[in-house]
Amino acid sequence: MMHDPGRVSRSLPRLVAVLVALAVSASASASAPEPAAAAGAASAAPDPIVFVLNSRDATVSKIDQARYGEIGRIEVGREPHHLYPTPDGRSLIVANAISDELHLLDPVTGQLQRRIERIDDPYQIGFSPDNRWFVVAALRLDRVDVYRHEAGELKLAARIDAPKAPSHLWFSADSRFVFVTLQQSNEVAAIDLATQTIAWKLPTGKQPAGIVVTPDDRYLMVGVMGEDYVQVIDWRARQTVRRIVTGKGAHNFRGLGDGRHLFVSNRVENTVSIVDMDTLQLLGSIPVPGGPDCLEVTADRRQLWVTLRWARQVAVVDLGQRRVVRTIAVGRSPHGIYFRNRAPLL
Repeated sequence: MMHDPGRVSRSLPRLVAVLVALAVSASASASAPEPAAAAGAASAAPDPIVFVLNSRDATVSKIDQARYGEIGRIEVGREPHHLYPTPDGRSLIVANAISDELHLLDPVTGQLQRRIERIDDPYQIGFSPDNRWFVVAALRLDRVDVYRHEAGELKLAARIDAPKAPSHLWFSADSRFVFVTLQQSNEVAAIDLATQTIAWKLPTGKQPAGIVVTPDDRYLMVGVMGEDYVQVIDWRARQTVRRIVTGKGAHNFRGLGDGRHLFVSNRVENTVSIVDMDTLQLLGSIPVPGGPDCLEVTADRRQLWVTLRWARQVAVVDLGQRRVVRTIAVGRSPHGIYFRNRAPLL
């Protein structure tokens, strides 16, 4: 289907306003592959702290969410890239890729609770929806490590060769598969968690990065960072069904939290696009200069926070005004971002 970019651009102000209004009035029970406890935290009283990983500084910036200013930094391991809440919502895991360790922080105060060593190259991490599995994408080791998650502890189950450069991951709704983008072999792999083996691989565009599964569990959405589009894959039929052109360096994803609208960070284009996951159409884009990367959405769905990899900043986007309204200075190469009072992931 062909789209008129000019028409989309002209209709974006009205579109985003309608989009936000719909999201704000939506039920808080909107479906998303979020740990139950963490999802509950999204509807709790607002937490003022935003956590931002400064991957080149080995620190985590703490930002006062209400006052839009950095209030301190936490020293962690080398090259923290991504982070993830534990299923019980009591800890925030910071994955330190080069120092091969996890730091568990209190998600309210930022206080260090615990360190877990000898977790090899935890570039990207995640728990399966049933919380039985903890998966690590070890990008520099060309490997995916699968851990059993039992009574809050991690026990290594398998190390799976996944050449080359496993990057981002997402799970099927039934926790059977974890899907992993292979950034340097231009593929996506499906790993069967029961057998801890690669079930299949499919080709993608150049340098696949971010990946999500649509809320209906039908499609994989893959950010093709080496090009300018989101590749939509029917993973059961194992075929690409659409390419949604968003912008150069299509990289990572974050849902609005209404089960329908998906934000895409275009790191080279310096925009964040909005995609309709029901119709698989581009709805428009918002300028966000500085190398937009990871994204987070406030519980009221009125603000989008974006880390700017090349600018040492975090951008705050007012979704009603469809523009950056604030930037906040942080450390070098800010990557992952998290706050407790957030919207569901999709």
